[in-house]
Amino acid sequence: MKNTKFITMGFASVALSMSLFFSSTLFAEAKIPKKETEASRLEAFAKFTRVISIVEQYNVDDVTIEELMNKALDGMMKNLDAHSNFLTAEQYEKLQIQTKGSFGGLGITVGVKDGALTVIAPIEGTPADKAGLKSGDIILKIDDQSTLDMTIDEAVSIMRGEIGTPIDLTIVRKGESKPLKVHIVRGDITIESVYAKTIGDDILYLRVTSFDQKVVKDITAALEKHKGYKGIILDLRNNPGGLLDQAVGLVDIFVDEGKIVSQKGRRASDERVFSASSSATLTKAPLVVLVNGGSASASEIVSGALQDHKRGVLVGEKTFGKGSVQVVLPLEHGEAIKLTIARYYLPSGRTIQAVGVTPDIQVAPGEVKTHENEFSIKEADLKKHLAEELEKVDGKKDEKKENKKEKKDIITPEMLNKDIQLKEAVDIIKALVIIKG
Repeated sequence: MKNTKFITMGFASVALSMSLFFSSTLFAEAKIPKKETEASRLEAFAKFTRVISIVEQYNVDDVTIEELMNKALDGMMKNLDAHSNFLTAEQYEKLQIQTKGSFGGLGITVGVKDGALTVIAPIEGTPADKAGLKSGDIILKIDDQSTLDMTIDEAVSIMRGEIGTPIDLTIVRKGESKPLKVHIVRGDITIESVYAKTIGDDILYLRVTSFDQKVVKDITAALEKHKGYKGIILDLRNNPGGLLDQAVGLVDIFVDEGKIVSQKGRRASDERVFSASSSATLTKAPLVVLVNGGSASASEIVSGALQDHKRGVLVGEKTFGKGSVQVVLPLEHGEAIKLTIARYYLPSGRTIQAVGVTPDIQVAPGEVKTHENEFSIKEADLKKHLAEELEKVDGKKDEKKENKKEKKDIITPEMLNKDIQLKEAVDIIKALVIIKG
């Protein structure tokens, strides 16, 4: 593993961490800035050595030189930015296990926002989602441990554990007068990253929950399967990110030319530009993209690029604002450092980092308010119940189950009324279809 380096895009996640591997020449190519003379470097190293020696000699607690060096490295990396840190051999091993997959977790992605450990998004159907965790929740404590000085990797390491074991999170939520305690039982996290449904006769709804290695393949299959659509809704809400190549590939399905995203770092070798190709474009149908505060990293690249190309209308809330690239560099004795080496920029040149993407039409989450007659609703519910009981008597229960199975890939008007952001997206798509003719 000593010569393996990989880029992780998105956030440290209790559910999963997706990686892109690249060459081991990073250290060899590093250059010392010209303004730093050899004398000033030696002086700085000498100061560091003096401080280490004084602390080792006079600190009230007995601390070994190895422990002091690890603490110094940890402090240095933490002070660079929220996503850089020093990994001990144990922490690095846990990160590798997380990257490869199977473990017990909660099903949330976390990041540091404004200095606080924040839930980026709960993954649909996971223990965290079922327990009621929401995007934007600030994690104050994990069991009895404060998160105030905790790194993302430390938090992930604590939250991950054996399937079936309990954990308590103390969270601060906007609109709540006091912290909330959430009890969760760890589970085996399995994720369906892409699924497709239809709305009415001619709108295709595509939901992407995370950017794993099959997103482009699955979206392509969904477009080929549903050929009668006139408009598409791409739902990236609570999508914490994932693989860069899948984000680029998804944009390429809708955009036939021009820049998609660029990566710029301190060194020229860290700069890359990803562009669209007409051969990969599959549809030019009207498009609406749904985003919110849980849309991060790869989701922001996709939504921001589509917005810059004026290819789709963005609806929802401002995205999280994570547009930096981290690389994990193995050291000796099984240790490693995670370092931010570049940032992502959208086609227009704007950055995502700490800024996010602002939707064209901002819509808060909630249900659609209706003014139906209460008596009529009760009457309809009673008739529905009696009809179900009649079907049981007539032996039509199995037929009803079959009808339910057929409707699992359909979003009904009742479902739309429970999601005002999606309802707004449907109305916009209908208008775009009319305008297109």
